[in-house]
Amino acid sequence: MRADPAEYKLVSPGNLQAALLVMAGEPAQWLPIAGGTDVMVLYSAGKLPNRKLINIWNIPELRQIEVFPERIRIGAACTYTALRRHEIISREFPLLATAASWTGGIANQNRGTLGGNIANASPAADSLPALLVYDAELTLISMRGERRVAYRNFHTGYKRTALADDELIRDISLPRRFSGYLSHARKVGARIAQAISKVCLAGLGQIANGTIRDVRLALGSVAPVPLRLSETEQMLIGKQIEPSLIEVVRKTAMGEIRPIDDIRSTARYRAAVAGNLVAEFLEKLAAEGTKA
Repeated sequence: MRADPAEYKLVSPGNLQAALLVMAGEPAQWLPIAGGTDVMVLYSAGKLPNRKLINIWNIPELRQIEVFPERIRIGAACTYTALRRHEIISREFPLLATAASWTGGIANQNRGTLGGNIANASPAADSLPALLVYDAELTLISMRGERRVAYRNFHTGYKRTALADDELIRDISLPRRFSGYLSHARKVGARIAQAISKVCLAGLGQIANGTIRDVRLALGSVAPVPLRLSETEQMLIGKQIEPSLIEVVRKTAMGEIRPIDDIRSTARYRAAVAGNLVAEFLEKLAAEGTKA
């Protein structure tokens, strides 16, 4: 059953303060909409429960990418196209630029936003594992003020977040300290383009004298939330990469995730693929170590 436009109300405040004022007046009643790539799918299918929508697409404060000496700050309404084309993001945060290129087609990348991907809270979202390994921090804002939340603490369960009913995500902040790391991103889907992930991986690693100095691994589509493999990471720090270690780590990673059976894949398949992707990353990191 398709939605009836007459049943919905849309307002466009035009600036951040006015948008927050509307949301403060009726908390939980207004659904922010920027690119609309997720919202309009539900609307078209007649499954959008919110009847009041607040347009934040053209709010200038949410569309900026600001570069500082120690970090980069990305407005929540920045599109995937903006991320793909930004020189510093492509150079210093290639996992995020790659994830942006995976998200839908060009039309979706022109409209879809990073903040929308975060707030939608799908564990299959391509950009979210990259944010985990880059130690992203979110600025949440309302008429009550602003607060900063480490991204690793933002998702509280399937489709649940730390965002209050009157809050917006204003920006995403990434520290500029990963230029010396090997980056590795992999997505497994039903086809190469415009497919929701069965499993996706974002990996960062540093190796010196054959020993792992630091490693960061995050997976999507393998748990109710995007997942950082903390146990697997701890097992790898200070180790030399050998075939026996790779096999142990493969099993550890498979045990750390919580995949499900759904229309796109089985839990068994997801677990096997996740282990394979982690092993592939380690083999690539080991090869990088031989060059150093």
